[in-house]
Amino acid sequence: MEIYNREVLGSRITLDLVPRSYSEQLAWIDEHSGGYPAIVAVRDATVIGFASVSAYRIRPGYSTTVEDSIYIDADHRGMGVGKALLSRIVDAAARHGFHACMARVAAGHQASLRLHYSAGFFEVGIEREVGRKYGKWIDMVLLERLLNP
Repeated sequence: MEIYNREVLGSRITLDLVPRSYSEQLAWIDEHSGGYPAIVAVRDATVIGFASVSAYRIRPGYSTTVEDSIYIDADHRGMGVGKALLSRIVDAAARHGFHACMARVAAGHQASLRLHYSAGFFEVGIEREVGRKYGKWIDMVLLERLLNP
């Protein structure tokens, strides 16, 4: 929760505007305890990052597609944590039978874009000015990786 809330309050990489409460975090954990898994990276008994997949869209025809999220503690970036988490969450999504994994990355967030490209994701489009945070419009890069082609 601390890693995520830091990004909510201090960046434009998530379009959430209000930090998660403890009860909201518990609900999030429950949502990611079944078919939509989450993976946590821990070092020295401290959470240093996490990755998860969520439903891509609510309509039934999208049920075989997920969207990933990945967040790394600022002090642990550039150490391979993100690469390991993304690899594991993509593998978990494939094992759960999903066919495609999407990612929405804030345009300009080069570290996340490089991470996804290195994991076999490819750009399928740019969503122009679909978000707004701290008085600025945010473009999102839409990426995709087929899991079970």
